[in-house]
Amino acid sequence: MQLRALAKINLGLDVVRKREDGYHEVRMIMQTIQMYDLLKIDKCSEPGIHLTTNLPYVPCDERNLVYKAAKLLMDEFEIRQGVTMNLKKFIPVSAGMAGGSSDAAAALVGMNRLFGLKLSMEELMKRGVTIGADVPYCIMRGTALAEGIGEILTPLSPVPFCYVLIGKPGINVSTKTAYENLNLSQIQQHPKIDSMIDAIQAQDLKGMAGLMENVFEPGIIREYPVVQKIKDLMLEGGALNAMMSGSGPTVFGIFDSRRKMEKTAQKLRESHLAKTVFATKVFNVRGNTNDK
Repeated sequence: MQLRALAKINLGLDVVRKREDGYHEVRMIMQTIQMYDLLKIDKCSEPGIHLTTNLPYVPCDERNLVYKAAKLLMDEFEIRQGVTMNLKKFIPVSAGMAGGSSDAAAALVGMNRLFGLKLSMEELMKRGVTIGADVPYCIMRGTALAEGIGEILTPLSPVPFCYVLIGKPGINVSTKTAYENLNLSQIQQHPKIDSMIDAIQAQDLKGMAGLMENVFEPGIIREYPVVQKIKDLMLEGGALNAMMSGSGPTVFGIFDSRRKMEKTAQKLRESHLAKTVFATKVFNVRGNTNDK
């Protein structure tokens, strides 16, 4: 079987506090978009997990979250039969778009179907959080409020239909680096997450876009000014708003016009500010994209 592992963006990202165990509590609005990796899974006679990828720098052993996810279910359910897994990566690596987490989510869903384990979505999500905080969301997809360390999820109404332009510069930013550049005591204004939820509920696209904010962004922009340059180019092209996703460095712009988005995508490609440029739209798990 072949599964799509969809990318996510953060429409709003707030860090509430640092816990005693060193983890940070967050409040985020997560949104799936129509950009994805492809994971092909099949049974094989040779025992074990046989993973291949299209990128030479992506590991194919226990360091890969796809491998970890498959092994987790194989160990728990004592699956002796082997599996071959081929991962085609299109979501940029270390981009703040949950590519690895989404790949792991696809592996859990695929293994569940392939071996008839009959685990519910909730049961898969409980296992997913042991692999990574974003994995449960990537299993659920759609529009959601994420709290705790990202694992406490509340489904929200689907966002108003919109176009999404992705621009990732040729740099990688680890989550660790993002937190090192974040000083919680210096945050003067936190994102208005509850107001954004209200705007989504009211299907107010401009209102939602106007509230987009990411507390990681100022620190990353100080270190990597190219992030601001990509934002500015998108705004000049007619984006309702543009923001860095997750811990960065990927920037996304929200558009209400396909024409404006495609024209801006071309300008972004010509500017060479971004290594990856991808024009797409939101994905709503309920199957309602209201595409016009």
